[in-house]
Amino acid sequence: MNTRLRGNRLRLLIAAAALAVGSNAVASTLNQNVSWTVDRSATTTKYRIVAYGDSIYAGYNGSVSNAGKYAAPTVDAEYLSALWNVDMESIRRAKSGAVASDVYTNKIVAERSYMQHSSTRVVTFEMCGNDGLQARSAFKDQTGTCSYTGMATALNNCKTNVAAAMDYINANAHVNTKLKVISNLYYPGYNADNVQSKCKDATTGATVNLRDKFLPYLTKMNYWMCENARLKGFKCADSFAQFMGADYDSNGDGVVDADALRYVAGDTEAAYVTRITSTLRPTLRDANTKFVTASSSYDYIQSDDVHPTYSGGTVSAGLWGGSTGTGASRYPTITAGKNPIWQNFGHERMGWAISVFNPATP
Repeated sequence: MNTRLRGNRLRLLIAAAALAVGSNAVASTLNQNVSWTVDRSATTTKYRIVAYGDSIYAGYNGSVSNAGKYAAPTVDAEYLSALWNVDMESIRRAKSGAVASDVYTNKIVAERSYMQHSSTRVVTFEMCGNDGLQARSAFKDQTGTCSYTGMATALNNCKTNVAAAMDYINANAHVNTKLKVISNLYYPGYNADNVQSKCKDATTGATVNLRDKFLPYLTKMNYWMCENARLKGFKCADSFAQFMGADYDSNGDGVVDADALRYVAGDTEAAYVTRITSTLRPTLRDANTKFVTASSSYDYIQSDDVHPTYSGGTVSAGLWGGSTGTGASRYPTITAGKNPIWQNFGHERMGWAISVFNPATP
């Protein structure tokens, strides 16, 4: 094949891959697997954190060939490395664009060998975001009389696959595993969804506010992630609370907003949904402006208005396969359980939210 033909073929391949991934609101998927070891010079002992998920844990950044090196699970690997004074291998088996059933079947089940290794100490997963994004996209396109069945289906599929994933991890993770944790969903596009639908409600005959309609469904997804975690021996990293609430008390109720929004063990679904969608709804903020004080904020969402921001560069992941690498910790010593940029980026915050459950010893 001559050079021009090879070049044309490569350009077509790249274009096709970019079209296939495009937005995670469509069904196309892209495997983005990464193994990154946080290396400490004074030890050769190495343990493993295994993470399964979609584009969030992949560290997706819009590229078909690379992803954020320090996605949330690898951020937690740094916390574990500092806490235990060991090398930590962060294995991310992720599929950008995958719905919950795909993550469960083709990542957690099909790639169970990664969590079955004897060095495994933490298993974490996230899913359901693409179920919600696809249902939202389909609803936005509706005209005529609104149908809410797509959102209801996304909720049911999320509940089913989250429970199945926890049961499977419980049955298959190595006995040495000390921590199992799920990360729930923040609301990407919270401000952008504050618009009216093109379709009309069958009862009222009026259009509906997209955010008003989507928020209860997302809240129910999050409830069942955390409630199933409670029932099945997992911890729940409440990314919704961490992303959507300020790190100060904005409404004067005596509780920091991010803390007040968190799932509380023992909540009923009705009580949790009421708290998020009604009682504390005035404290919800779009994660593009995450307030850490009344006058200081950071952007937790990339320009696509979907994926978390990150720090620390990129690593090969995607069109040309996954990658394996090793590097020194950015923060070999972490004081009081928080690295210096824990509040500054979406992935750093999500990684910290996972880390608060880390056991004291491996």
